[in-house]
Amino acid sequence: MFTEDHKIFRQGLRAFLDKEVMPNIDQWEEEQRMPKDLWPKFGEMGYFGLNYPEQYGGMDADFMYSVIFMEEISKCESGGFMILPAVQQFMSSPYIYKHGSEFLKEKYLTKAISGEWIFSIGISEPGAGSDVANIRTTAVREGDHYVINGSKTFITNGVYGDVLVLVCKTQPELGAAGVSLIVMDLDSPGVSRTKLKKLGWHASDTAELAFDNVKVPVENLIGDEGQGFYYLMGGLQLERLTGAVAGFASCEWALQYSMQYLSEREAFGRPLNRFQVLRHRVAQLASEIECTKQFVYHCCRVHAAGEYAVKESSMAKLLASELANKVMTECLQFFGGYGFMEEYKMARAYRDCRVGTIGGGTSEIMREILAKMIIDDTNYKRAGSGTGASSKPKAVAAPTSATSQTSTNNPPKQSTMSFESVVKSIEEKAAGAKVLGSSLKFNFGEQNILLNGKGDSNMVTANDATAADCTVDVALEDLEAMLGGGLNPMTAFMSGKIKVNGDMSVAMKLPQIMA
Repeated sequence: MFTEDHKIFRQGLRAFLDKEVMPNIDQWEEEQRMPKDLWPKFGEMGYFGLNYPEQYGGMDADFMYSVIFMEEISKCESGGFMILPAVQQFMSSPYIYKHGSEFLKEKYLTKAISGEWIFSIGISEPGAGSDVANIRTTAVREGDHYVINGSKTFITNGVYGDVLVLVCKTQPELGAAGVSLIVMDLDSPGVSRTKLKKLGWHASDTAELAFDNVKVPVENLIGDEGQGFYYLMGGLQLERLTGAVAGFASCEWALQYSMQYLSEREAFGRPLNRFQVLRHRVAQLASEIECTKQFVYHCCRVHAAGEYAVKESSMAKLLASELANKVMTECLQFFGGYGFMEEYKMARAYRDCRVGTIGGGTSEIMREILAKMIIDDTNYKRAGSGTGASSKPKAVAAPTSATSQTSTNNPPKQSTMSFESVVKSIEEKAAGAKVLGSSLKFNFGEQNILLNGKGDSNMVTANDATAADCTVDVALEDLEAMLGGGLNPMTAFMSGKIKVNGDMSVAMKLPQIMA
């Protein structure tokens, strides 16, 4: 899953964190804030623009770099530190990139990527947490401005931050259909900020914000009026997925930290790690962490493949955040009375983990989303594809013939394309795709198609004997289904419809070829 380049990136990131972050964590926890001059250093290293295009200052890297980033910042002994860069890159600025105008991208996204400005997102309100449709903050258009009134609470980066992606209602009478997203400068007249005292995450600032006739230019609207709810439904999948990564990664750190203590602390004349009850508890926790980690990795691959992974992201967030509560509780128990002391990091980890089952959608909300999908057959759609969710009848008429049956999970096996037409189709797809920088071969047994992207363009040849960096064994009809959009490449891989030999990172580029 991780290439050599990924591993090198992890090593560099770890060295950066060990130098710039780890020596200062305790001080930031004590002061309950982090210095703003830290964040341009992240920007200079490219850490705030991992998945953004180079034209805005990003790295245009694949999503697995972001997985590594979340893993490593989650192992810095402070959830308060972890959440600031997470909000910056994965929870606020993505809305500007995905749905914002070129003006917003040039003015705001570039500043988020460089670390010059600190970003936050304003969803929760004193009277509406997970119930986004019932928020009360309004934005009324008056000429070339919106006039905003209302309040937000639990806003990470809200005290010392610079920019807020605000969730508000431009047409309150329409409910969810009246929700919009607007970019607000937090130093605007009429904005007041109150710092909240928290159980955990002490190194980060969390605010209650109030808006009293705040004027924001109309050009700061993200996307279209009334589409904010659906933009959020899409963006929350990324937030929940990164939260899941933080969940299992913090568990890994806590267990490792506890195992060090168990090896050093003695009772009754021997180290604690020689007592069977504690050894078995460690074995159980390690097993649960690894299982959750591998499932979250799977969900990350699904997301990286471009799928709208509502079910997977909700499952991942639910399992990882609930597991973190369990792991921190049991690890603190290993320390006995010392676990209750602030000089040991487990006390902080115990406090910090608790918000995981609340932020980004509570565990109860995750279970209800999943129940709707599993029991009621609710289908959540990507913004722009129609309504946000729909339900289909449980019973459907059986197809009258094999040719009338359609399914994205089981595409028809009757091929309607010849080998030559498949070659032509791949040529067309490859011509419009980004140059691969590597070579990929589709192997059908007696025939093959080579896509060579090592030059200035992607070149396609049929039945080429040249060895490729990666070979994909696939049936012609399954490749046809992928080309037609009826079969997602990652789904095909996970279901065994394709077999990859060689450099897996090249195969991970299949979605961009098939797009």
